[in-house]
Amino acid sequence: MSTIEPGTTASLVTRAVLVADMAENIPSPCISVCRLDAQQAYCEGCLRSLDELRRWGSSSDVEKKAIWALVAQRAEAIVFPD
Repeated sequence: MSTIEPGTTASLVTRAVLVADMAENIPSPCISVCRLDAQQAYCEGCLRSLDELRRWGSSSDVEKKAIWALVAQRAEAIVFPD
């Protein structure tokens, strides 16, 4: 995930906090930057895995919030690396 911009990840973290308080109609993390990172593990725009991208459309709001939580963890790891 090294090619992902820190500003993008900070925005994802902020959006994830807002989504955590939502009960329904969970928005997609997509920012229309649809390309995989060098390891082919995550989208560089939204930090979702291929599996998460595939499942998104059929996921419940609870599942979407869980995906958002994973996105936030990934984003925080980029913004605040160990």
